[in-house]
Amino acid sequence: MSTTALLLLVAGSAAVAGVARRLGLSAPLLLVAVGLAAGYLPGVPDYALEPELVLPLVLPPLLYTAALESSYRGLRANLRSVALLSLGYVLFSTFAVGLVAYAVIPGLPLPAAFVLGAVVAPPDAVAATAIARKVGLPRKLVTILQGESLANDATAITAFRVALAAAVGEGFSWGSAFGEFLLAALGGAAVGLALMVPLQWARCRLRDPLLLNTFSLLVPFVAYAAAEAFDASGVIAVVVVGLYLGYHAHTVDFALRLQEDSVWRMVAFILESAVFALIGLQLPVVLRALGDHSTAELLLWAAAVLGAVVLARFLWCWPATYLPPLLSRRIREREGMPDWTRPLLVAWAGMRGVVSLAVAFSIPHTVHDGSAFPDRDLILYLTFVVVIGTLLLQGLTLPALARALPLPGRDPQREVLVEAQAQSDASLAALERLDQLLADPRNRLPEPLETRLRRVLDRRQNAVWERLGASVDEEAGESADAVYRRLGKETIDAERRVFVRLRDADRIDDELLRRLVRNLDFEEALVDRGEE
Repeated sequence: MSTTALLLLVAGSAAVAGVARRLGLSAPLLLVAVGLAAGYLPGVPDYALEPELVLPLVLPPLLYTAALESSYRGLRANLRSVALLSLGYVLFSTFAVGLVAYAVIPGLPLPAAFVLGAVVAPPDAVAATAIARKVGLPRKLVTILQGESLANDATAITAFRVALAAAVGEGFSWGSAFGEFLLAALGGAAVGLALMVPLQWARCRLRDPLLLNTFSLLVPFVAYAAAEAFDASGVIAVVVVGLYLGYHAHTVDFALRLQEDSVWRMVAFILESAVFALIGLQLPVVLRALGDHSTAELLLWAAAVLGAVVLARFLWCWPATYLPPLLSRRIREREGMPDWTRPLLVAWAGMRGVVSLAVAFSIPHTVHDGSAFPDRDLILYLTFVVVIGTLLLQGLTLPALARALPLPGRDPQREVLVEAQAQSDASLAALERLDQLLADPRNRLPEPLETRLRRVLDRRQNAVWERLGASVDEEAGESADAVYRRLGKETIDAERRVFVRLRDADRIDDELLRRLVRNLDFEEALVDRGEE
């Protein structure tokens, strides 16, 4: 890919994603649709997926950002559901789709069919949770989908390697396959566990923002490469490290944490936008490589494989949801019987993404004896159809399905009440600590400054209670907390304009302006706390 083509991809995808955010549309779906259309525009270069770039360079940061934002406690509470989807479902889908492809496509060898099954088995790590959050699915379902997407790539890639070894003539045995799974899973987890503590130690001791951001950007690549060096799962290593560092993010200096969060938001936005645009842009590349198959055959095989992918998820989700509580009285007493909407939504939120395409493009052109890999181009085509089909079919209809189902709604008043109680406890502890500090003669402050400290703590404590009152009485108008933030930002804007005028009048230089504006930015971040 040339430099010009890469710049066009990044700039164009970011622009489309920006339009989607402004219009309230689903960015992944719009990017795929625009990519499909742009692939046939004159002058648009060919964008062929390079697996050696996507898997080690794009997948680790996307998984890392998802892990940082995941709830470790939520994943632990839903570990059974996550494991059944990320491990059990991926293997079941690999076999089910492989058998269907073998049955309907004449001449397709069984190992090649299982290669296809493994390629299309894992739902996308980004699309499902992005769409689920936008739809407003219950938090537990989002946690389950997010947990599944963090680990299922490791299962699918390992299954792909096993099936590929059989397809190219390296041989296959259940013992070696099981051993490879254990090495990938346990090895990846071991590497992640070995790295997470020293990485967190170094992270907490970096005080230079440039060094911390550079270090943070390197973390997912280091974890991925270290695990892959031992033939273990780099995906699992990245997820383990990301979950641990995300769980301990509060230990990092606040200013550095704000900057690190901004950097990763930018990286994730650029990568996610480019990835979904790249999916749509693959259509011309895939179609040109197809052999001599009739249109009717291609449509029939595509419909069969896509249908098998969708149906296999339903066949797995319903038993995986209901059998554990039916078979275990302890689970039934602790969790009760799940609502029927849960397996339906989880089953329908099975969109595939760029990992499937990247893995498919990594299939070698030849096998060990030098002959062509059987039906490689057909596997690429079917993978593309599954990715596009699930993204558009399920992604477009998931919002309507969620609105039509009697889902348990969120209780904003209860959420604010919990937040208010937590803030109240924290503020009381802060006031107690302030009294202890002020009792030391070395910490004596002038009365105005001491009063200001106490007022800040009081306002922080009262702000959430005021928001709770506003949520009860929506006609109460603007709360005192909202007025405080608005007036605070207006006064900071006034200061900022004065600094700029002084710079323009040559009374201060640019270096001093940047330092003064930076201080105001931190002040505004404090004032703006709580606003989305």
